[in-house]
Amino acid sequence: MGDKDFESLEFYKDSLKLLKAAYRLADSLPDYERFNLSDQLRRAACSIVLNIAEGYGRYHYLERLRFLYIARGSLAETKSAFIIAENLGYCTIEQLNWVSQINEHIEKALNGYCRFIRSQQQGVNEYGDHYIREQGIKENSVPNPQSPAPSP
Repeated sequence: MGDKDFESLEFYKDSLKLLKAAYRLADSLPDYERFNLSDQLRRAACSIVLNIAEGYGRYHYLERLRFLYIARGSLAETKSAFIIAENLGYCTIEQLNWVSQINEHIEKALNGYCRFIRSQQQGVNEYGDHYIREQGIKENSVPNPQSPAPSP
């Protein structure tokens, strides 16, 4: 799996197809679903595509995996929104079947890519096997209101 760019990943391309289908369905929903199912469907479908891209842009393998796992969760959420839409009569069983097929294809490819990323362990020699923390931010930098204030 050569690292060209995220746009060359087949599961990214398929995620864009799913995004377009989600937007078409969201546009066809009744007005009273505008701030509920429609909005949730759009955000979940966008999250798949955006998290794949963001994960691809990260250096350390654990950071890459974190965003890919978020994309996988959003993939399940998007499918669930289509299931809801079909149950409420907003889309056909044929549309849901197409979503289920592309969802399965994306999930399998995404899982394979996660296995590849784990096997490469990029960044482990430079940063170890922990998430990279930004410099200057301490783990417990929020003051505890129960502790006494420091003396001047």
